[in-house]
Amino acid sequence: MENSLNNSRREFLIQTGKAGIAAGLSVTALSSFAGNYSAAGNFLGAEEIPYEQQPLPYAYTALESVIDAMTMELHYSKHAAAYAKNLAEAVKAENVNTGNEKLTSLLGKISKYSAKMRNNGGGHYNHEFFWKSMKSPVESNSPQSAIVKSIIKDFGSFEAFKTQFSDAGKNRFGSGWAWLVKTADGKLVIGSTPNQDNPLMDLPAGQAGVSDLKGIPLLGLDVWEHAYYLKYQNRRPDYINAWWNVVDWKVVQQRFDAA
Repeated sequence: MENSLNNSRREFLIQTGKAGIAAGLSVTALSSFAGNYSAAGNFLGAEEIPYEQQPLPYAYTALESVIDAMTMELHYSKHAAAYAKNLAEAVKAENVNTGNEKLTSLLGKISKYSAKMRNNGGGHYNHEFFWKSMKSPVESNSPQSAIVKSIIKDFGSFEAFKTQFSDAGKNRFGSGWAWLVKTADGKLVIGSTPNQDNPLMDLPAGQAGVSDLKGIPLLGLDVWEHAYYLKYQNRRPDYINAWWNVVDWKVVQQRFDAA
């Protein structure tokens, strides 16, 4: 019965999203950053991301040893593309001037907007952030000393940090994200958010279905099933353990320095 269900879900994902795999896509530079955290609720050190979906910064096959090409293609061209499309509809319907309003600023007051804006604004931001957090495994794919010092200071050791972050992803019930953030007081904190929420959002802590994690995202991991199901089926821990091999620590360091 379980095998039948797994096969049916695999077939559904493939048939609803199958498209030609691109031979390669141009690399896009890391988006700009600005300033520091503001007590007014604006995370000015957060990475700025355009409202429109950007080209994937590598080929669908680039992370093949960890994330298979079909999953990457479906994830980017179907799931993430839908968030970008729906976000465009929401900002138009709710009269957001995207020329003046940064996406980070909008997320910082998302409680003033509709559920459609919250779900798709978060979904678009989170995915664009996620793509840039990864690269093909290389020998230099290791954290730089500056962020390692802060990780050891706040978590005790790098291995303890990895365990806590992995547990945040493994233990997130249902769909959501695991995050490493830098808080307003400069501390590194790990947590998770449900669905497409993220730590930039001004959603009230303690409210049902809302995470109390707030801060500037440095690293985020997508633990929705569509991010891993074709290769790992229900083995989310295996996906998370493998994912560490494609984390782009140079990008994480850039975010850390800017936050």
